[in-house]
Amino acid sequence: MTNNEDRRTKRTQKKLKHALLELLKEKELNDLSITEVAQYAQCNRVTFYSHYRDLHALLAAIFDDYLKELITYFRKSYQNLERFSSDDEHRHLPLFEFIYQNQFVFSLILKGEVIPGSQNQFCESLVQVSSTELRLGETTEIEIPALNYFLTYGSLGFFIYWIQQEFKDSPEVMAKKLSYLQSKMFKEAIVLEK
Repeated sequence: MTNNEDRRTKRTQKKLKHALLELLKEKELNDLSITEVAQYAQCNRVTFYSHYRDLHALLAAIFDDYLKELITYFRKSYQNLERFSSDDEHRHLPLFEFIYQNQFVFSLILKGEVIPGSQNQFCESLVQVSSTELRLGETTEIEIPALNYFLTYGSLGFFIYWIQQEFKDSPEVMAKKLSYLQSKMFKEAIVLEK
């Protein structure tokens, strides 16, 4: 594939993703057709099928993009640190800001109603990073993987609550609340060298 073809492919995929997200603000996924999405993206069905097998595959690709970017924000929360305290609310802030900036997409992902399993995909993304790049600064009676899952899936409930409250609290307030809760579970974490 040449550079021009690669750019064209990325541009087409970006237009299709944008089209689906815009149309999902008006209709449910099951009420949309590939023709509607393709027309909104100013392409045809053949072009759509050359990139995605169906609308669910397109939405899954959108979710993947946002979750990859979420991981980047998660890593920013401890970048350049050797260790951090569990009650450091600034560590949670990048995640909350990114989710707040992308409320619509994360509402779709975290409610898990449009693509079953998207909640698990969200949690597993965070678990994967925290289990390979962080460790606790103290010993605990609970196995680290179990604590990791508990904290991550508990945080999912916290994010869902925020969505149900229509993002009423600011990212700063939510980061402070989550750091308070997590400080009850562990004192500090150590960032592992890559």
